[in-house]
Parts: sequence; C-alpha cells; structure tokens
Amino acid sequence: MSWTVRTADPDAARELGRASGVGPTLGQVLLHRGFGDAEGARAFLEPKLASLSAPDAMRDRAPAAERLGRAVRAKERIVVFGDYDVDGTTSAAILSDILAALGADVVALVARRFEGGYGFSREALARARDAGAELIVTCDCGSSDHERIADAMAAGIDVIVIDHHLVPAEPLPAFAFLNPHRPDCGFPYKGLASAGLALSVGAAVRKEIGANLDVRAWLDLVAIGTVADVAPLDGDNRALVRAGLERLSEGATRPGISALREAAQMKPGFVGAVDIAFRLAPRLNAAGRIGDPQVTLDLLRATSPEQARTHAAEIERLNLERRMLERRITAEAEATALAQYGDAAPEAVVVGSEGWHRGVVGITAARLVDRFHAPALVVAFDGDEGHGSGRAPEGFPLYDVLKRASEPLSAFGGHHAATGFSLKRSKFGEFREAFEAAAKSTAFVPVAPTPEADVRVDGATFPLPTARELRLLEPVGECNREPLFEVADAEVARASGVGEGGAHLKLDLRVGGARLSGFGYELGARKPELGSTVDVHGSLRPDTWRGGDAIELRIGGIL
Repeated sequence: MSWTVRTADPDAARELGRASGVGPTLGQVLLHRGFGDAEGARAFLEPKLASLSAPDAMRDRAPAAERLGRAVRAKERIVVFGDYDVDGTTSAAILSDILAALGADVVALVARRFEGGYGFSREALARARDAGAELIVTCDCGSSDHERIADAMAAGIDVIVIDHHLVPAEPLPAFAFLNPHRPDCGFPYKGLASAGLALSVGAAVRKEIGANLDVRAWLDLVAIGTVADVAPLDGDNRALVRAGLERLSEGATRPGISALREAAQMKPGFVGAVDIAFRLAPRLNAAGRIGDPQVTLDLLRATSPEQARTHAAEIERLNLERRMLERRITAEAEATALAQYGDAAPEAVVVGSEGWHRGVVGITAARLVDRFHAPALVVAFDGDEGHGSGRAPEGFPLYDVLKRASEPLSAFGGHHAATGFSLKRSKFGEFREAFEAAAKSTAFVPVAPTPEADVRVDGATFPLPTARELRLLEPVGECNREPLFEVADAEVARASGVGEGGAHLKLDLRVGGARLSGFGYELGARKPELGSTVDVHGSLRPDTWRGGDAIELRIGGIL
C-alpha cells in the first residue's frame, strides 16, 4: 500500500514545539494544522471552558429557561423527548437529569425507529400525552415537526425545541426554538450538537431558579453525544469535548458509562474520541438500530451500579446481534452490487433486498462507499415498503442528488453526506435509474483516497511523540482529523499473527531506541514478507494496556 508524506520544516517545527511545550514531531503536526505561533498553538492544545461563546446570544434560550423554571417551581409534568441516536439519547439524559436534580417532575422518552420513526412523530406526541405532559422539550429533533408541535400547542401543551438540524423556511409554532442554524440566531458557533445545547439549557434553568448545581458533571455525556454525531471538533465543541474526555479518563462519570466500559472490556484510564466513536457509540446506538432505545436512556440515567450493569448487558447483547446482522447484510449487499455493476467503478451503488434489517442499512451503505469509492444507497424491503439509507464519499453532494431523483420516493431527508428515505417496492427500479443518472451528471469521479502522513518519524529529527503530546491533540475526528505518521526504518523485534487464523498482525518495533507496539487489522498475511526493518504508516495513540507514557501504532499500511 502506498502513501505520501507532507513536506516537513524541521527548524520551524522544532521552534514551534519548543515554544508550545511539545516536541518537534507534534510541532510539525501543528504547522500542518495552520498554527504558526505559540499563542494559537497553546490555545489549541489546551482549550478552556472559559473560552466558550457567550450563551445569551442563543435565540430563545432565555424564554426556554424561564418556562422551564416556571414548570420546575409549579411541579408541572415535563416530558423530555429525544431522538433514538446517541446525540438524542445523551441530550435527553442530560436535560432530564439536570431538571430532576433541580426538583422537577420530569419523564424522559426517546423515539422508536419502528414505531413512529425519527423525530417528534404523531406516535411520539401520543406517548408524551399518555405520560401526562404539561410541557414537552424535544432534544435532537423537532425542527421540521411543525404539525405535531402545532397540535400540542393547540392542546395547551407548550413545546420547547432543542435541535441542531437544518431549519426549514416555515416558522416553527413552538413556545421556544433553540437551534444555532436559525437565520435569526446570533450565536456565533454553529457546530454544537444537541448534547451541548441541552447542557446550555440546563445551565440556564439552574440560573433561572437560583440553584447551586455544577452542570459540569454532565460533560461526559456531552462528549459522547458530540463525537457520536460526527459534529465538528473545533471551537466550542473542542473545549466541551476535551473537558468531557478528561472526566471519562479520570473515571469521574456515571454508573451507566462505567458499566458500558466494563462490558466493552475497556481498561480504566485514558479515553479518546476514537474510543467513543468506535467502542462506546456503536453500543449506545445498537438499541436504537434494532431494538428499543429506551434501554440506552435508562443506562445513561442509571443511579446504581447494579441497575447500570443490567442495562449494559442488554445493550451488549443487542450490539452483538447488530454486528452479526451488519456482517451478513454487508456481504449480501456487496455481492448484489458486484452482480449489478461488475468490477468497473460505478457512478453510484443502489441495492435493495427483502430480509435486510432497516436498522443497519446506514452502516452497510458506509461499507459500500469504502468498497466502491462511490455514493451508496441501501434499501431494506418489508413487503411493499422500503426504507433506505445513503452515504457518500467526501465531496459528493448526496442530498442534492437524492433530491433531484426524489420523484419516486415517499419521503426523504438528510444532508450532504448521509440521507434516509422511504419508497414503495414498485418504485425501486425507477428510483435506481433516476439516482444513477443524477449521480452521473455531477461528473464526480470516484477515486480511492491515498493516505497522507503528517510526519515521517525517523527517531532522530522527528522522534516518536509521547502519550502526553497525543492526548493534547484530543479530541480528534471531524474538523480535527487524527494525524497519520510514517514510521521509517523501524527495527522489527518481533512479528506475530493474532486472531482467528492469524488474520491480524502484531509487531514489536524499535524506533530510535524507543519501543513501539503495532497492530494491523487484517494484515496478518503480510507477516512472511517482513524483513529486519520496515516502513509503516498509521495512527499513534496512548497505549492504555501498558499505561504511563507508552504509545501504540494502529497500522494503516506497510510499504
């Protein structure tokens, strides 16, 4: 596998690193991220909650806090309703927990994918009314649910909407509508996920009623919801998520997250954004994909270790079931795509079948994007009804293309990189042709991405970074990608195949006298090719098994 390495400036990297309190290797990463002076670099490496945008600029935050404060004092029944994904469940948990701590009569509910579907649906409103709602707060949904909100308001139930999805042109008939994407919202940072918004509203209610409550206790959930929703990890989100990661790493978190970490066999200690994205979030999403996501909300709100372990065990069971479904459906979808399109790179991949689980078609679509480097739509049919999900490579205008091909669809929504839709089986062929034609007209050329390493680590000019330095880059992810490193001329002390049939590769390396362990997923077949030294590339992370300042290499490729 080939890769490229960005051009280095050793002298500038050494100087910036020295001024910023890090070594030259991290100094070079900072230069590539556009930090030319120590002040900006230090602000990036050590984000502070004190630097958050002034919350009062958020449109409708004050009336929402006043209405919620009034409900808390009057003991009105407040129903907090979240979407079924991780941002929805964490934001519902954050706000309902804060309100409960302030003395509110509060009930927390989440949407059900298979009963009402996404958002504040007709079924959702009925459930809220059955729960005795006198005030409803939607979290991570509601921006487009005009009809249900109007129905609730007409029935004398005020509705407060907390959301970060795109805002339709039609005014929302809610009592208060908090969304940084509102055209009339002066809040400067537009990237907050609903978890961050929920914390802000909770803090405003605390101030409204004059309570002494430290809302920083919920920053762990803000970090989980924000990372899981692939929100930008810059600006306010960087400060919020860093603070949440520190709480998670210190073990200062709730019983539910501790139980989830146990179930995932995560060691105590450092938690990074990658751990959330690939270990915690998939488990928290599992119930929403194939079961009842109320168990996820119950886990997040659990108050005892025993209660939390019960919920975590159920979530682990659902996650294992989800993984089996995902593997089967992805294999079938890939085979279907190859039968339809052959080996030639298609402009788009559109596949569908009876028996595929609609809860995992989004994951399957993402796998097909990786396989074909083209936009992919996957549809699960149940009789005449089909529910689909789409994903696309970076740069492809997925939502716009779907909209142009939407005539055969019953409903659709989404954004530039992810979409959802429904259609009748009889319309599938027509839709596939329309989408493929629309995709072809974009002149988008599918290209397999070539990895680009930030720094060539040679053990001398650019030594291995320390675990402390790597932690300073957190959170990594959207808008702050995890840096890639080429590790050059590394001495191979030991190479072994691990996993079933030796499918994966484990390396013990020496780099400039320093020890480095490496793991290559599905690279076990490369073991016989290795000599006494090797050039590899991948990501460097703190080694939670060895602890201390040890780091490990997640191998992306071997030259």
